[in-house]
Amino acid sequence: MQRLPEFIANHPLLTAAFVGLLLAWIGWEISQRFRGFKSLTPAQLVRLMNDEGMILFDVSAHADYQSGHIAQARHLPPSQVDPDSKELAVLRDKPIALYCKTGLTAGTIASKLVKAGFSQVHVLKGGLQSWIADNLPLSKGKR
Repeated sequence: MQRLPEFIANHPLLTAAFVGLLLAWIGWEISQRFRGFKSLTPAQLVRLMNDEGMILFDVSAHADYQSGHIAQARHLPPSQVDPDSKELAVLRDKPIALYCKTGLTAGTIASKLVKAGFSQVHVLKGGLQSWIADNLPLSKGKR
């Protein structure tokens, strides 16, 4: 600890890089806590679907949904997500989970739903790729 000021003086670029990465990491953690929805692992998703009757939506493209989706998932194309639609409005206070191929689209849609007043929104962390990586089953074709 006594040599820290000397290190900082001798290595300003390393120090600046460390401080920058530390601030970026803190900012990331804060944004994750206040985004309004929770990320779930595949195992957590299965448990919530079984125990709490969570409703699952696949928000990927139609072709991706047809080629493989989680068995109980309803297809909801991103272009058709309307928080005020009849299908979604009745789910405002119920637990819902979203997923897509990688999790990025699902996260964007989850944020939109949280802003619209949905209280129990979850996203499959890593999307369908994490589901497949855990060797969990897929259904093909229409639900």
